[in-house]
Amino acid sequence: MASSSPPRPSSRPRKRVRLLYEHRISLYCFLVALPGLLVSVVLVWTQPWSVESRLALIALELFAWWLLALALQEQTTRPLQTLSNVIGALREEDYSFRARNAVAEDALGELSLEVNSLADMLSDEKIRAIEATALLQRVVDEIDAPLFAFDPASILRLVNPAGEHLLRQSKARMLGRSASDLSLQKCLAGENESLVELDLKDSQARWLLRRSSFRQNGVPHTLVVLSDVSRALREEERRAWQRLIRVLGHELSNSLAPIKSIAGSLNSRVSATAMDTDVRNDLQHGLEIIEARSASLHRFLEAYRRLAQMPAPVLRDVELAKLVARVASLETRLKVCVQPGPDVVFIADPDQLEQMLINLIRNATDAVLELPAAAVKTNPSTSNPASDSCSGLDIDRKVVVRWDINESDVDLLIEDNGPGLMNPANVFTPFYTTKPSGSGVGLVLSRQIAEAHNGRIEIANRAGARGCRVTVVLPRALHQQR
Repeated sequence: MASSSPPRPSSRPRKRVRLLYEHRISLYCFLVALPGLLVSVVLVWTQPWSVESRLALIALELFAWWLLALALQEQTTRPLQTLSNVIGALREEDYSFRARNAVAEDALGELSLEVNSLADMLSDEKIRAIEATALLQRVVDEIDAPLFAFDPASILRLVNPAGEHLLRQSKARMLGRSASDLSLQKCLAGENESLVELDLKDSQARWLLRRSSFRQNGVPHTLVVLSDVSRALREEERRAWQRLIRVLGHELSNSLAPIKSIAGSLNSRVSATAMDTDVRNDLQHGLEIIEARSASLHRFLEAYRRLAQMPAPVLRDVELAKLVARVASLETRLKVCVQPGPDVVFIADPDQLEQMLINLIRNATDAVLELPAAAVKTNPSTSNPASDSCSGLDIDRKVVVRWDINESDVDLLIEDNGPGLMNPANVFTPFYTTKPSGSGVGLVLSRQIAEAHNGRIEIANRAGARGCRVTVVLPRALHQQR
């Protein structure tokens, strides 16, 4: 019969039984008082008293010991519990609790003082962190440059109001979307400190890309800051054009004037000279072409010379309604509809604004007149009882001017129902024009006037309708630049 093997000791360590701190205090109190209690019980029992008296005295001593043990336990454990609650509150970032009996020259009081000092320090640190975070958020919100932060998965985690304005979406709609969904992938793929052009609707700006990294909760993020350098680049381009136009204009004008004069003189002499009629006609025709082209080229150069020599705006009060009505009345080829807007008086140069509006309304009219001839129809829906400028309009050929205001800007809109823009990217390119007799100066000069007033011009095809919309944004309050 096989003998049974002895049971193996369990490899699992036995859980050590440990008394609670409060119970250990009670036990130590009993052990400390135990010798005295034993001596007292022996002395009381040896006295010649009755048994009842001796038992009563012993019971009274035990009750007094029990009360003293409870008091000692209370005095020992209650401050520690209070300190534990204070430290737990600190861990939960609640700094309103403080330890009691925080007095100097006392062991427990010194500990309470240190805990309270720690709570005060952490409270100050939290307040400073909240204030710093609020200040940082305020600075980020006030920055005019669009700012974006992406996580490692290229998901947008932070955007400022300038970024919302750039993408024309609210923060709630943008956060959590990828850079590709927001058409910002070039910001993550492009080289740092480089120029990028974003694929955004109705945006022709050029942006300087600045990209850096930071960590939040240990996770690396990419910070993207975009600076609109379009105006600065255009200013540099304008200065280059001015230098080029000055040189070319001076040299060509010096040559064109005598060419035109000599062509006219030769034409007169040819008329007075006896020669074959066909030869005379050919010579006169050629000289007339030379004279006409010289005059046309001279006018072309004068237009660009005006662009290069535009003076600074002379600021004074401008009544927008009167200005728009006066400019609209100058267009005689087509009746311009002026939709009355709010009465507004703002600071600007009325002469330059008038020239800008003349150019924009002329361009809109030229675009409308490019359409094939159509029967004139009156559109009752466009009639406005407040003004007769919109009555009797040809609905197939229409130019509308209207405006609105907000707290800081005046928004002036010129709309037409022409063929629209074939190449929106080139509308502000100097020397570029689609008109047979155009010079490519009008829109460039108009934008230069708007930017001289700290404003801007946006040109785009109308959404869901035929034609083009020009939006001129001008500040209502403008200080003279020195």
